[in-house]
Amino acid sequence: MSTPPLAAQKPQQRIHHSDVYVDNYEWLRDKESPEVIGHLEAENAYTHARTGHLELLQEQLFEEIKGRTQETDLSVPVRRGDWWYYTRTIEGREYGIHCRAPIAAPDDWVPPVVQAVDGVGLPGEQILLDDNVEAAGHDFYSLGSFDLSADGSMLLYATDVEGDERYTIRVRTIATGTNLADEISNTSAGAVFDPSGRYLFYTTVDEAWRPDTVWRHLIGTAASADASIFTEPDERFWVGVGLTRSHKYLMIEAGSSVTTETHLLDGSDPTGDFAVVWPRREGVEYDVEHAVIDGEDRLLIVHNDQAINFELVSVAAADPHGDKRILLAHNPDIRLEGVDAFRDFIVVEYRKDGLTRIAVDRPGEVLTEITFEEELFTVGTSGNPEWTQPTVRLGYTSFVTPGTVYDYVVATGELRMLKQQPVLGGYDPTLFEQRREWAIAADGTRIPISLVFRRDLVTPGTPAPTVLYGYGSYEHSVDPGFGISRLSLLDRGMIFAIAHVRGGGELGRSWYEQGKTHHKRNTFTDFIACAEHLIDEDYTAPDRLVAEGGSAGGLLVGAVANMAPQLFAGILAVVPFVDALTSILDPSLPLTVIEWDEWGDPLHDPEVYAYMKSYSPVENVHDTHYPRILAVTSLNDTRVLYVESAKWVARLREVGADVLLKTEMSAGHGGVSGRYSAWRERAFNYAWVVDAAGAHPSGEEPAVID
Repeated sequence: MSTPPLAAQKPQQRIHHSDVYVDNYEWLRDKESPEVIGHLEAENAYTHARTGHLELLQEQLFEEIKGRTQETDLSVPVRRGDWWYYTRTIEGREYGIHCRAPIAAPDDWVPPVVQAVDGVGLPGEQILLDDNVEAAGHDFYSLGSFDLSADGSMLLYATDVEGDERYTIRVRTIATGTNLADEISNTSAGAVFDPSGRYLFYTTVDEAWRPDTVWRHLIGTAASADASIFTEPDERFWVGVGLTRSHKYLMIEAGSSVTTETHLLDGSDPTGDFAVVWPRREGVEYDVEHAVIDGEDRLLIVHNDQAINFELVSVAAADPHGDKRILLAHNPDIRLEGVDAFRDFIVVEYRKDGLTRIAVDRPGEVLTEITFEEELFTVGTSGNPEWTQPTVRLGYTSFVTPGTVYDYVVATGELRMLKQQPVLGGYDPTLFEQRREWAIAADGTRIPISLVFRRDLVTPGTPAPTVLYGYGSYEHSVDPGFGISRLSLLDRGMIFAIAHVRGGGELGRSWYEQGKTHHKRNTFTDFIACAEHLIDEDYTAPDRLVAEGGSAGGLLVGAVANMAPQLFAGILAVVPFVDALTSILDPSLPLTVIEWDEWGDPLHDPEVYAYMKSYSPVENVHDTHYPRILAVTSLNDTRVLYVESAKWVARLREVGADVLLKTEMSAGHGGVSGRYSAWRERAFNYAWVVDAAGAHPSGEEPAVID
């Protein structure tokens, strides 16, 4: 197929605030239309034909990813009650197997770590759920809920086999491995048992795909008898339900992008009424943890009321509206991100100098930060379900250090390494260098850039093929982390860089505020400044630089393609939010109203409309020389609809851009399911990136320019 498919132009007018915009491709929104499906399949065929010369490279990349991965492996077990819980993978199988094995003794907190396994579990293993069995016969599979009753006798799990993030809950008796009659369809993720195990709590979504209602289900009864216990009427808010680590309280959390409200119920009375901790106030966010301090039930609250980077206070659980004790005062240089309470200590997570940090607060002692040696790293708590545990489970990684699991022994300060992600094939971390650079934005703001490359393949001062990744929305931070698949790029002499642009959260709440709503263009100009810095410092050159972004990051690279196409050889846009204004104008679309706090409300505010129209990628396609573009999307994505990519590609074709569209016909926002399928998808994308950046396809020699 040598010529690209051209979408028919069927003009429709979009009129808002006296502005008339003619959209020739809105008809592509009808996913039930045979014409639409036929067009997407034609685009896939064209993309397949245009990338045919890369098939050998794709297969090589896939085999490299597969060859570096310990396919048969076992996660570090996590203690919960009388059992160690873990997940096993087996070579050749797409999904994990969720298991447990009995603990040796009540005071046993040292997990039985297995570094290399032959597909056999721990002694006494019970298989709780085999995702491979559940996924059999389906093109897509996702596990959205997984919880155990407090006594360990029952499992609830929820699965999605379409990719539309609507899950069916089932309940299993673990001793027999059989499912009860209880089955609840069309739920969202995150269902939990109550402390007694007699009830489960779950959420459902409204017509706009917003989790809006919390339900209580009595085990052994029909779903039709379930009680609706909380419904959130404000279309900007999501709801979720959970249980405190202490199992003292059930918790309902309602939150928009800028405001939260938490409701608590004593877990001993699951049929009682939830009570509000702090009534919602516009612009005030808070998270709640239960702690016992000096024998008193207290609530630890991380909030941003008159504290832009958040502070930690303690209030009496019996009177949360009463006096507040400030435990950690607001610090303009530290973004407080969360607190975890245990029976004997408290763990605080925060961000300083653009990096994640963890500190432990033991009674009567000064808050102690757990330190690490590398210049760039990411650390966070992970897998700590037990109220009485004497250790804190941590996950640590960097660009050059594979994912590492530690237990921090609180009583002694010992940091005990339990396991590091195996990298097969002789990975040598000393070959790689990570470093931080700073670009200067147009307004003088310093923008951090994180880079990693192979010292022996990248020559200082000689432009190298480079991938510049960005996101920049929702206060989401893109932190340094190891990636097995990324090694295939680095081994081909490429540099991988992250632009920590405003709109993310790397440098605190103000960093986010400066890249949202009427400051959104800062996100795009920051990314451009980062690209220019890498070019000016001879890390790369415009004919060697590829921009990558996904979802809101796809909006970023789509806007940048319009604003500074001359800086890039290629643009990789994954499930890109490129028809942003059309989506945010339509409150009937999934999740639109929730998004108004992030982008503004163009439906009712003409200034927001004009501002969004000034950067929305589809509206701003113009006659210029665009870099090569690959857009990857999914037919069943409910967050960023496939039609956005399809319309963007059609508009780009009008001005002669070299653009490809690849649509996964049975996947959701996260792409295909199954690890081998995901590896093949990554290999396809990376083969295109290697080609667009002009890197050496075999990785056998340095990719440099004389």
